[in-house]
Amino acid sequence: MREYSTPATSEVPSSGNLTDDVVANARDHAQTVVFSRPDPENGGSWRDVTAAEFHDEVRAVAKGLIAAGIEAGDRVALVSKTRYEWTLLDYAIWFAGAATVPVYETSSAEQVAWILRDSGARAVVAETAEHVARVTEVRRDLDALNHVWSFTDNAVAILTSLGQDIADDELEARRSAVGPGDVATLIYTSGTTGRPKGCMLTHANFMVELGVAVSELDRLFEIEDSSTLLFLPLAHVFARIIQIGCVKSRTRLGHSADIKNLVADLQEFRPTFVLAVPRVFEKVFNTASQRATADGRGAIFDRAADVAIAWSRGQDDGKPSLAVRLQHAVFDRLVYGKLREALGGKCQYAVSGGAPLGERLGHFYRGIGVTVLEGYGLTETTAAVTVNLPDAIKIGTVGRPLPGTAVRVAEDGELLFRGGQVFAGYWRAEEATAEAFEDGEWFRSGDVGEVDDEGFVRITGRKKEILVTAGGKNVAPAVLEDRLRAHVLVDQCIVVGDGQPFIAALVTLDRESLTAWAESHGKRDDVASLVDDPDLLAELQNAVDDANKAVSKAESIRKFRVLVDEWTEEGGQLTPSLKLKRNVVMRESKDEVAALYS
Repeated sequence: MREYSTPATSEVPSSGNLTDDVVANARDHAQTVVFSRPDPENGGSWRDVTAAEFHDEVRAVAKGLIAAGIEAGDRVALVSKTRYEWTLLDYAIWFAGAATVPVYETSSAEQVAWILRDSGARAVVAETAEHVARVTEVRRDLDALNHVWSFTDNAVAILTSLGQDIADDELEARRSAVGPGDVATLIYTSGTTGRPKGCMLTHANFMVELGVAVSELDRLFEIEDSSTLLFLPLAHVFARIIQIGCVKSRTRLGHSADIKNLVADLQEFRPTFVLAVPRVFEKVFNTASQRATADGRGAIFDRAADVAIAWSRGQDDGKPSLAVRLQHAVFDRLVYGKLREALGGKCQYAVSGGAPLGERLGHFYRGIGVTVLEGYGLTETTAAVTVNLPDAIKIGTVGRPLPGTAVRVAEDGELLFRGGQVFAGYWRAEEATAEAFEDGEWFRSGDVGEVDDEGFVRITGRKKEILVTAGGKNVAPAVLEDRLRAHVLVDQCIVVGDGQPFIAALVTLDRESLTAWAESHGKRDDVASLVDDPDLLAELQNAVDDANKAVSKAESIRKFRVLVDEWTEEGGQLTPSLKLKRNVVMRESKDEVAALYS
């Protein structure tokens, strides 16, 4: 059993909470710009928000929550895209002594209902009327829910007005009563059963994580005029940890809610670093390649990409050859500069997580002048437990454990982690919490990997069945498969999409039902001809559409393929209890899966 640990550089906090950063910033750096937010009244340009202004806004909204009856320890849900008000409410909830429950704005009504009911949320702050409608649709089953506010219906102004009679002392007493061990947030993550579990992350979890991450990643957070533009969902712990890190370090933070405006926002905001999932890096590369090809410069771009990769690999091998260095200098003017400009022109670093990036893209981006720092973590570990650092990077790995963190490779290859950022457990799920740990202290990640002699971790596979798309979305296949198998024409199905841009499925047909369907539709009962029959495919599309109602758009099945052969116990694809042997099916159907993404 292999184990590697990095010495701690800070102690686990014994007092305080995440709101202390906001208070300290306002007291000691009142006029420092900590946010820039879109200003619709000024043509959509960016308006700066100082530390003092943010502190005042947070306190005003927190008073409104208290006036509305939110008590210490209550849960308040946020259903919204990434925007300034998301961050504002997050800190206001903490000031009021409550805990934030993020909900993806793409979540279905079923998912919203489960999270709100399981968490016992007392209030919801949603973004739009559509989000409010989703909550309203399921509200009759939510006994604990007392309030629903909407950003587009002046939630901030309403709460500010509501809290005018709350005394400063009352707010401060509520805020300062929160300690490191109190729950800061419940983040619901998919499980193998398809029922999301609420990860209890405490103030200490975040404080430990950022106590080392901000100093270790000093070139991101502590350089002069550092800034970043968040465009990933704040419901995800990856974006959330960057939000809190920016507040802690007074790094100017902006929000971009609409991916369609991202390029324009990046060029206007000009961040010094960005964070994204691998799919974003892939799209930037593919778009640039396609545009170059359309302009008749495809060969030049391909050569420039090869040189960038060779130049980056040369950094690891000692020094690139003279020919590579000369070509790199030429392409820096012709190609690389334009790519950096697409990220705003000032971006030097990017942080990648949520799914494997791949060595080729890692070398390409470093070669064009934007070093991608790939890390690894889960919701249960408050984001990163390992990360590549500017001065300690090994492309193709997810870096070394952060200070105070240890990694162990179990006998079956599963990666186990221990550290102050590892979560307190699952909400109201003692059995699931116990199962998540080995010997009561090592968190079972569910991923298989290895650790080299220098402590760099490499992820080699997944032990769990949870799929992680190229966009970093965790998807539990069971909920989709169960719904899809409920259709009369479906015998078996497998949902795929690990590392892919979208979720898809392979489907086998129930032979008896197929015979009856063919007869009633005047079709010849021949499986080989029916798998491509438009009428049959339309029927199956209805089944897929029904299954997709149970999940968000990012988790939904986009394509499916009907197979001629059956999966049976005799054929080795099913267990005696008729459970699908996923590894066997994936191995035997690799060509069919590849065809879904070709």
